[in-house]
Amino acid sequence: MEEAFLLSVLTLDATLRVATPLVLASLAGLFAERSGIVDIGLEGKMLGSAFAAAAVAAVSGSAWLGLVAGIGVSIALALLHGFACITHRGNHVVSGVAINILTAGLTVMVGIAWFSRGGQTPALPDGARFTAIVWPGAQALAGIPVFGTLYKELLSGHNILVYVAFLAVPLTWWVVYRTRFGLRLRAVGEHPEAVDSAGISVAGLRYRAMICCGVLCGIAGAYLSTAQNAGFGRDMTAGQGYIALAALIFGKWRPVPAMLACLLFGFLDAIAARLQGVELPMIGAIPVQFIQALPYVLTVVLLAGFIGKAVAPRAIGEPYVKER
Repeated sequence: MEEAFLLSVLTLDATLRVATPLVLASLAGLFAERSGIVDIGLEGKMLGSAFAAAAVAAVSGSAWLGLVAGIGVSIALALLHGFACITHRGNHVVSGVAINILTAGLTVMVGIAWFSRGGQTPALPDGARFTAIVWPGAQALAGIPVFGTLYKELLSGHNILVYVAFLAVPLTWWVVYRTRFGLRLRAVGEHPEAVDSAGISVAGLRYRAMICCGVLCGIAGAYLSTAQNAGFGRDMTAGQGYIALAALIFGKWRPVPAMLACLLFGFLDAIAARLQGVELPMIGAIPVQFIQALPYVLTVVLLAGFIGKAVAPRAIGEPYVKER
């Protein structure tokens, strides 16, 4: 019984770590899409920030400088997407896909030019990474049944970006639903004409939303390369930006349901990792390829009709032309 409980806690612990970049990217997409900007480029911004964070951390030896660099690159890509979609009223999907393709090639090319490691960065030492934070008394309380295990294994032992990701959920809820900026953000995604008639710049609001999106995507990318892993590898996001977008739609563009959807994907990924090499009765060993495909299969299944009617912001994807 104790072993089963410990296994469950360790699985939940892994779920939190795996879901962290998904939560951050999903919240990033929430700011963009609530303002009326379709953002398929979450994947590209995460990938670009992951490379920038790992490269700067490898050179400087500071994970914090890497985080700043990752956020800076992500904001630049977000503003590029905004420039194409807001200023020039371009197609949002085409712009997002272009950013994904651009970063997929550019990170490898720059990585080869800078480090000559086939597109990878050097392995980061502990000083250049975000390492686990052990809470006070974690070891002393470990012997207490249930509470001690939860405190030591589930609450303690994560790096700071994991805590930032899950604290960002209530903060995002408060910003979107309890502040003037959030009210205007929701309004510009539903009725930009009404926002404009009130004397508020539609383009300005949408650019600010894209900056928020860039910050969150930057943290997500930096987490992948300087916390979850010890360096950058080509295409290391592996579709997580698309999964985060699916979680956002699954959560119907609301912070808490989107987080729960990310946890669902993270839980499936954590379970899949534990099933590798396990012999099941009457089935045998499950192929690794099938296990690795489970999160993506779940994405397709959920979006195929198991989420109910998800109504996007009314003005999403539509360029706003100010009437003269």
